[in-house]
Amino acid sequence: MQLSYAEIWKGIENLAESKGLSLSGLAVKAGLDPTSFNRSKRIGADGRKRWPSTESMSKLLQATNTTIFEFMELAGEPYRPKAQIIPLLGLAKAGREGYFDSDGYPLGSESWDGIEFPLTLNIPVYALEVSGNSMEPAYRDGDKLVVSPDSEIRKGDRVVVKVKTGEVMVKELIYRSARQIQLKSLNPAHSDILLDARDMIWMARVIWVSQ
Repeated sequence: MQLSYAEIWKGIENLAESKGLSLSGLAVKAGLDPTSFNRSKRIGADGRKRWPSTESMSKLLQATNTTIFEFMELAGEPYRPKAQIIPLLGLAKAGREGYFDSDGYPLGSESWDGIEFPLTLNIPVYALEVSGNSMEPAYRDGDKLVVSPDSEIRKGDRVVVKVKTGEVMVKELIYRSARQIQLKSLNPAHSDILLDARDMIWMARVIWVSQ
C-alpha cells in the first residue's frame, strides 16, 4: 500500500463524513485525543508534514469497522491487493523454546504458519494469534496481532514481552526505565505488572490487529 500524505488525510476526512462524524468525533471514537486529526495538527512547528501513526490508523479502522481496502477507496486510491505473507504463531506457543531468538525475532520458519497481510512493509514483522478470553475486551479469541521487533516503543503502546521465566505476554507499556518496567493488563480483571528490567528478555510493539 502506498498512499501520499494528502491521500491519507483525505481518507480520514472522507471516513469521518461517511460515519456522520466531525474529525474530533472520529478521533474520540477511536480512543484518541480529540485534536488528533485537526488540520492545524498536520504540520509541525518546524514546518514538516505530520503523518498519522500506524497505531492511530489501526485504532481508527477498528473503531469504525473499516477495512484497509475500504480506507483506500475513501482515500481515492482503489487498492489492488498484493498481500505479503508473514510468519504466524499461536500466542500460547510463543513462550516455548525454538520460536524466537534472544532479541525477539522469529526462529525456525518451518515451525511457523503463514498469514496474508494486506500491506508490504520494509521491516521484519510476524503475527501472534490470540486464543481464549484473557485479553478481552482489547483482543478476542482468533485475533491476530502483527508485531514489529524493530519499531520504536513509547508509553501507551501495546507490546509483546518475554521474561526470563519463559512467559510471553501482551500488555500496555505504562513506564520504562533502566531499572523497572510497568505494564498494564488489557483485561481489567487482571492486575498490572511491575518488572525488574533485568527479568525482561525482549519487548516488541504490536503495530496492527487483524480480526
